[in-house]
Amino acid sequence: MITHSEAKVEAQKIVAQMTIDEKIGQINFRAPAIQRLGITDYNYWNEALHGVARAGVATVFPQAIGLAAIFDDQLMEEIAGVIAEEGRAKYNQYHAEGDNDIYKGLTYWSPNINIFRDPRWGRGQETYGEDPYLTSRLGVAFIKGLQGDGPYLKLAACAKHFAVHSGPEADRHSFDAVVNDKDLYETYLPAFEAAVKEADVESFMGAYNAVNGIPACVHPELLQDILRGKWAFEGHVVSDFGALEDVHEHHHYTENAAQTMALAMKIGCNLCAGNVSDSLHQALAEGLVTEAEITQAVVELYTTRVRLGMFDETNPYNAIPYEANDSKEHMALSLKAAEKALVLLKNDGILPIKKESVKNVAVIGPNARSIEALQGNYFGVASRNVTFLDGIQDYLEDDARVYYAPGCHLFQEYAESTLSRPHERASEAIIAAKHADTVVMCLGLDPTIEGEQGDSGNVYGSGDKETLGLPAEQIRLLDQILALDKPVILVVAAGSAISLYGREEHPNLHAILHAWYPGSQGGKALAKVLFGEISPSGKLPVTFYRTTDNLPDFKDYGMKNRTYRYLEESPLYPFGYGLTYGQIALADLQVETQEKDYLIKGTITNTSDCAMEEVLQVYGKTDSKHETLNGKLVAYKRVALAAGETKTVTVPVAKINLTVVNEAGERLFDGEQITFTLGTTAPCSRAQELGQPAPLVATVPLVETVVI
Repeated sequence: MITHSEAKVEAQKIVAQMTIDEKIGQINFRAPAIQRLGITDYNYWNEALHGVARAGVATVFPQAIGLAAIFDDQLMEEIAGVIAEEGRAKYNQYHAEGDNDIYKGLTYWSPNINIFRDPRWGRGQETYGEDPYLTSRLGVAFIKGLQGDGPYLKLAACAKHFAVHSGPEADRHSFDAVVNDKDLYETYLPAFEAAVKEADVESFMGAYNAVNGIPACVHPELLQDILRGKWAFEGHVVSDFGALEDVHEHHHYTENAAQTMALAMKIGCNLCAGNVSDSLHQALAEGLVTEAEITQAVVELYTTRVRLGMFDETNPYNAIPYEANDSKEHMALSLKAAEKALVLLKNDGILPIKKESVKNVAVIGPNARSIEALQGNYFGVASRNVTFLDGIQDYLEDDARVYYAPGCHLFQEYAESTLSRPHERASEAIIAAKHADTVVMCLGLDPTIEGEQGDSGNVYGSGDKETLGLPAEQIRLLDQILALDKPVILVVAAGSAISLYGREEHPNLHAILHAWYPGSQGGKALAKVLFGEISPSGKLPVTFYRTTDNLPDFKDYGMKNRTYRYLEESPLYPFGYGLTYGQIALADLQVETQEKDYLIKGTITNTSDCAMEEVLQVYGKTDSKHETLNGKLVAYKRVALAAGETKTVTVPVAKINLTVVNEAGERLFDGEQITFTLGTTAPCSRAQELGQPAPLVATVPLVETVVI
């Protein structure tokens, strides 16, 4: 693949032909055409968190948090490769039509590798969860898949939002995230570092918020000392949309747009996603910035465009046809991902349902027919969406009667008409339930109330959640159905942790499936799991807390009592948790020390009579005083098992993953020994209460033989 240094030579030649006015024009994300140089207009803004987004028809995969629940790097890279194929296919046709508008370019502002540190954050659905290691591994895989391994970048990926960014949404334009060095380097930066060093990510996006008093998009420590200095990043940096305006308008760090843009050029924010880039004319006239500094920014941007092969008519990616978009093969991969992403939280034996024994099923709830509950935010348009109701109806065909009732609105008192009394659809749901042998309730959230400020309504406050509970209307409906003494299976669509505040133990609530926002094939995947065609195998990439009562304030970026690594209480459902239809036994744990890693070996046996997949997880905890409170995930491996099958599995753990971070933010080997835990969830007593097998534990000397 063409390197940065090779591409930069070509970029310098192109930029050298531009006037200063033309250069300033190229600093904006809506870069105008330079006709005399044969350069077309170009818009840098594109999205692809879980499929090509906002650009018409494309394959819609499960939302990012659902992809994280699969715990599978290889599948993640394959999915990103499909997104890249579709992105190129669409670009080729749009470009041929002279349509270079927003969402139609090759620079994709994905993935979001922020840490989902607080379950109230509405945009947490866009991330890979709360764990730095899991986020790093999946982020690297996604970036590699997007960018490909051809002669040019297939697409240019963007690691966002740099850095220390995870709500609250309502204050994001003025918020100052105060973070100590330990939390910064232990929690908030590892995924970004991996994106540079392991995936050669082409761009970074600066966050809206300030970090320790300095707006992230003009933060010298973040952008100069760490990103381009310590990590040797060679790509370009773009602001989040309007984030440069925030520097002077909301953070009041500078006095005006000219000062902000001058500072951006000097610090290394190369591209303005916003409307203040023209103030560089004023900044130049006032001597706040030099033409050389502006030129450098444009060279960085054109280096990316050269690496994408945008000026090479022989680029093989130009031949990717429109037919590559939204193909049957891609839709099948979306279904596969949705199947593996579903997390079974509770099952008293009611699942899987035997199709031949079903006569009447009631499918109830505001998310039963909801397309929004499939999509998540930043979505493309699926050529066909299979809702939860569709999936169940299609699967049962004419073999059973399916009664449907929405039961209530997602959050309002009136589901349809304010001329009626409140809760006017509840009686219909009760009637449907009374006529059914089994009730499948489809509740949860959707991206209209959980997501990004501006995209989501203010039901919970700019897209964030106030509590972990379902909306009051849904709880009212759930309680009414549970009171009927019918077996209830609850399907929750949400991009974050949900608590039923004790209803999880209700005797009539026989099973709970967390579906995330599962993509266009979500209903088909749900039906295949409900009726036992496949066993569920998703794992929680976030901790499910019982309440938010003991969590720190939402604005507190310290990690104390946050996420499984520092949690001081028993969770509702632990990180890494998820049931299957099978049962496994673990045995024969062995730890072999090598030069750069430890080999964790063990046997896993499927003691049940159904095929299944399990995600083996390795957690490590040193005896260092700098270690996280509860240890940390250091490796994982998805294992497929036939009924009754035993496999010997080897999981390598890189020694670098066993380092700790001290209070000064320094990463080091420290301690005398390391305790490894091999199991199916994060180690805690709650896991065994929920029926998970006891993990295998081994303590060995901590041997440092690698260079950090």
